[in-house]
Parts: sequence; C-alpha cells; structure tokens
Amino acid sequence: MVNTSQSLRRAALLVSAVAVLGLTTACGNGSGTVSSPQTESGTAAPAGGDASADGSSAPVASSSGSDTATGSDSTSTSSGSSTSSSASSGGGVTTISSRCHTSELKAKVGGNDPGAGQENFPIVLTNTSGRTCTVRGFPGAAFVNASGTQLGPDPQRESGSTATTVTLKPGQSAWAGLTFSNPEISGAKTATPTTLVVTPPDEKDPLKVAWTAGAVPVSGNSSSVRLSVFSAGTGA
Repeated sequence: MVNTSQSLRRAALLVSAVAVLGLTTACGNGSGTVSSPQTESGTAAPAGGDASADGSSAPVASSSGSDTATGSDSTSTSSGSSTSSSASSGGGVTTISSRCHTSELKAKVGGNDPGAGQENFPIVLTNTSGRTCTVRGFPGAAFVNASGTQLGPDPQRESGSTATTVTLKPGQSAWAGLTFSNPEISGAKTATPTTLVVTPPDEKDPLKVAWTAGAVPVSGNSSSVRLSVFSAGTGA
C-alpha cells in the first residue's frame, strides 16, 4: 500500500521542478522578461522604369555644335522622372539633370523634307530655361482645327525606334520626326488643321504650334501619321 505522505512529497517536488523550468525559460534573454518578436518594416519599390521606346537600355547619341544637344545613358528616380548623368569636360565632375518640363520648352515645326511620296517634318523642342534638362522618347502630337477639335486619330509611334536621353543645355534643341504619306498620292481623305498640339515626353501640359503646311490625311488609305523618338539637334 502506497504511503500517503510519500505521495504528497513527490507531488510537491514535481510542482517545484515545473516552476523552476518555467523561470529558467523566462530568463533566457538575460533580462528576466520574455522578448516579443521583432518585425522589420518593408519598403515599396521605387516608381518609374526605363523610358526607352522598346524597353531596352538607352544607347548614347551625341553630336557637336553650340545649339546641339548631347545624348547619354539615363536612370530613373523614385518619382518616375528620368535623369541623365553627364561628365563636364573641366574636371570630370558629374552632374544630374532632370527631364525638361513643358514650361521650359518652346516648340516649332521645321520645314518639310519630302521624299518617296512621304511628307517629313521635324518637331523641334528648344530649352528656353536657365538650366540643363533632358528629353527622352516620343512626343505626343495631334492636329486640331480652329475650334480645338482633333482631326484624325492619334499619330502612331514608329516601330523599332530606340530612345536615347537627349541632354539640352539652355538654348539647345532636340527633334522628333512627323511623317505621313502625301494625300494626293495615297488618296486619303484630308483636313486642314490650324494647330499642331505637341506634348513633351512624360509631360501632361501641351505646347501649341501654328500649322501652315496645308492638308493632312485624317482617314482612308494610308492615312496614318507617324512619330519618331527625339534626337539631338533640329533635324535640319
């Protein structure tokens, strides 16, 4: 028959052992308290991305002349705006230029350079600000009449175009091509706009340029108007 006093003594010893084990676990961090799990806060990925026409990296395009811009590789900032890195010739100092905003640019349409039944006009943007800035990619463009109504569909982007970042010092220019088939040859229906509305790359506010080159195709055969990416210079 089991002795009652021995059973009680064993039970007391068991309770003490459990208490000691619990105390040891609680003191495992050396402070006498149980540490709560630590959570590392996350960070969102930066907005933006490569602004090239085909999603590829930007090759370098450059040319000479006091009114001619230079091209360079570009990166993207967390705000989505494109920046261009360029080294000065004086001491290898690198400067960072942000993209040109509409308010810093003046637009014009250069003279027609026809060929093979095509009408070819350069859309020229000139930096009128006091700082260096950049343009990259396609412009936005639309023909409108005197009441501001758009004539024809939006121009198409030239397939296979590769964008470069064009760095514009104050007074320098970049140009993009605007091309369409001669309506007299293609037989397309035409309309005569009063204005070409031009939107710089990555901008929302447009610039307005008087259109004095006559009728443009708006529907029917070969009525597409096409745009190329910006390059350094005036396209002349």
